[in-house]
Amino acid sequence: MGVSPSPKDSQHRKSRTKHKHKHKIKDTVQKEDEEFTRPQKLPRQHSNKRPHQLTHAKIKLEPRESCSPPHKPRLNDPVILKARSPRRSGRVSSPVVLRDSEDISESKPNLGKSGLLDGNPGPVVKQKANFELSGKLAEDTNVFKGIVIKYNEPEDARKPTTHWRLYAFKGNKTLSVLHIHRQSGFLIGRDRKIADIPMDHPSISKQHAVLQYRLVRGLIRLYIIDLESANGTYLNNNRIESRRYYELLEKDVIKFGFSTREYVVMTSETDMDDSS
Repeated sequence: MGVSPSPKDSQHRKSRTKHKHKHKIKDTVQKEDEEFTRPQKLPRQHSNKRPHQLTHAKIKLEPRESCSPPHKPRLNDPVILKARSPRRSGRVSSPVVLRDSEDISESKPNLGKSGLLDGNPGPVVKQKANFELSGKLAEDTNVFKGIVIKYNEPEDARKPTTHWRLYAFKGNKTLSVLHIHRQSGFLIGRDRKIADIPMDHPSISKQHAVLQYRLVRGLIRLYIIDLESANGTYLNNNRIESRRYYELLEKDVIKFGFSTREYVVMTSETDMDDSS
């Protein structure tokens, strides 16, 4: 007849069985984790080159990166062009009368090299009449007796073929007759050293105005120009603008400054018509 185990022995066996079961479960879980996380070993590749040789070859293959910015082409420095100063014409040692002895001749074509035509003369362009600013005033290019003349004759200045005259009047009284056909221009003013027609009234400037003959459209015409006088020049009781040419016709009346004298423009042909 067998001996029945005591309660203590049975309890002790149960605890041992539990403990063994726990250890088995723990070992099983640990093995599964190791198999899951352990990396697989790759087959080893054999090379004849040593490690330092591989590194050296790698360095040769990789291009060296430059830290400097990309090279940009350098621009040339800007060229500064200096404006050429205009050449001044030579001084003339005579007053307004400059062209009495010159012959009337047509301008010849310029055969010099222009840089474009290389010596081939272009068409001859006739100079047009200039009724605007003369462009010759206030240039210190004409000196006579040590005095700078404020006026130079234009290129189309000519000596007249018609006998022009100025009849001077003061009120109803005839004073004198001035013949103004012997030269191409007449300077009117208070300075007797240089004036061709001197006038002594204090309101008249030293160089007041000029009577100028010009070849315009094939005819020699008479003009008057005011030399920026202080008190002005008057044509038919209207003050003319300074530095502009105004054509004079027969029986025109001109005055200078505040002088009461009047000058009537006439020709010899008009005198003959009036006398007949």
